[in-house]
Amino acid sequence: MTTLVLTVVGDDRAGLVSAVADIVGAHGGNWENSELAELAGAFAGIVEVSVTPERADHLRAALEGLAGTLTVTVHAGSGSLAAAAPRSVTFDVVGNDRPGIVREVSAALSARGASIERMSTQTTDAAMAGGRLFEASITATVAADVEVDDLVAELERLAAEIQVDVTLAD
Repeated sequence: MTTLVLTVVGDDRAGLVSAVADIVGAHGGNWENSELAELAGAFAGIVEVSVTPERADHLRAALEGLAGTLTVTVHAGSGSLAAAAPRSVTFDVVGNDRPGIVREVSAALSARGASIERMSTQTTDAAMAGGRLFEASITATVAADVEVDDLVAELERLAAEIQVDVTLAD
């Protein structure tokens, strides 16, 4: 099987997921994993699809037919893994919202050889204190040769510097 990663973006309306799923199904594809969301009136998502190699180009072409409704970009997925299996580290970040939090957290992870696997962020009203509250849930993969304790120490240092709480999940 060939793995394809689809990114989809368009004005939100009913039936967008169904339109993509219909095309994937009509070409013998299997919808594996996805993250889909409506943000500020736009629909956006990323979808992992598996399909037989001989049908992959036909699926790509059919997805192009959604132009005007959805912008769909198809990327070849990678099934290769590093020699040593990566480990996952999951943590939450909470603090007063300000520009740069995602930039600083992602830079700290990158500097320690960690790669963001999943990240979900949101801002909400901080009812008791006023202002906005930033919250993120992040799962990062770390190569087997990276010391997780070093990564944790870097995140704790960063948390104190940018005045957020970073909590590692078990």
